[in-house]
Amino acid sequence: MQNDTAIEVNLDKKKYGKSIGDIVKIKSDFFNHNEDMLRLSAHQADALLLQKKREKCKICEKPISGEPLYHSQRMDYYLCPVCGHLNSAYEDTEDFAERVYLSDNYENNYSEEDRMRYRQRMESIYLPKASFLIGKLEEDGLEKGEISILDDGAGSGYFVSALKHLGIKARGIEISGPQVEFANRMAGESILEQVDSGRIPQIIRETGVNTVTLIGVLEHVIDLHSLLTAIKDNTAIRYIFLSVPLFSFSCIFEASHQHCYNRHAGGTHTHLFSDSSLKYMAEGIGFEETASWKFGSDMMDLYRMISVSLDQSGNPKLREYFEGKFLPILDELQLVVDKSEFASETHLLLRRKA
Repeated sequence: MQNDTAIEVNLDKKKYGKSIGDIVKIKSDFFNHNEDMLRLSAHQADALLLQKKREKCKICEKPISGEPLYHSQRMDYYLCPVCGHLNSAYEDTEDFAERVYLSDNYENNYSEEDRMRYRQRMESIYLPKASFLIGKLEEDGLEKGEISILDDGAGSGYFVSALKHLGIKARGIEISGPQVEFANRMAGESILEQVDSGRIPQIIRETGVNTVTLIGVLEHVIDLHSLLTAIKDNTAIRYIFLSVPLFSFSCIFEASHQHCYNRHAGGTHTHLFSDSSLKYMAEGIGFEETASWKFGSDMMDLYRMISVSLDQSGNPKLREYFEGKFLPILDELQLVVDKSEFASETHLLLRRKA
């Protein structure tokens, strides 16, 4: 793997690229435990296939019709002709959430056992995102002391910890009690509050902060329009900073490698955003894009799938040879993908229209 210095390109208000090295290290389970991850994915697919058929696009709410764009691991996917959102054939529901989230093993997903490892993850993954956000808010005219942030779906508190590390007034809300307890223990203070999912729109509607952050959240929200309407109605909220998975090359790689774990489309991701569906969503609540940072993991997914497939076919030596050739150029290849605007993830800062 090449050095950890991020390969980045800044073009006006658009930024592209970040070293994938940290992601490869953290997501090693995807490489080493493909069969276990496939079983987990099959369980999640079983739960989704029990739900009602999705009749309307998750974003624009126009009817889903016609033939699916593609099929992967027992699931059909439809690309909305109106807004460009990728929808699975079945609806995410409360029943689906209970089946997949309550069965999720917290310890397997969050292996940090001490503050040092927690801090390392916060600094390598979340601090760059927090720094990007604060820098863009300052460029837009906010003084650092004016910035106030509510992080919805705060998980284990990494992003809130990163914001507080930068001296920002921030707090988080999260529905998972164990994650809130873990976050507060690792931070050494109460940075997150556990709330029931039904209370979140009200909290958003009543908050006095000027910025709401949603890092890896919108793709999991069942009643997305209630959350977005709450943001729209609260004029104190001037900015939204979000991170979402996108319909991208990773989807194509996954569909062509059916014996590899689908990290991107599948599991708890029952729909994926696109640049056009994000624009449609933002305009619907009176916001506009002011800055973006796109850095995906498509090349990591391709590397993982080829590596797993080579091991499955009895070619471990060729897999090692491939690794030596591919890893040194992985970041450069991903930067090309990021700049193509068909990468697997975006970080987007939205500003309320005047």
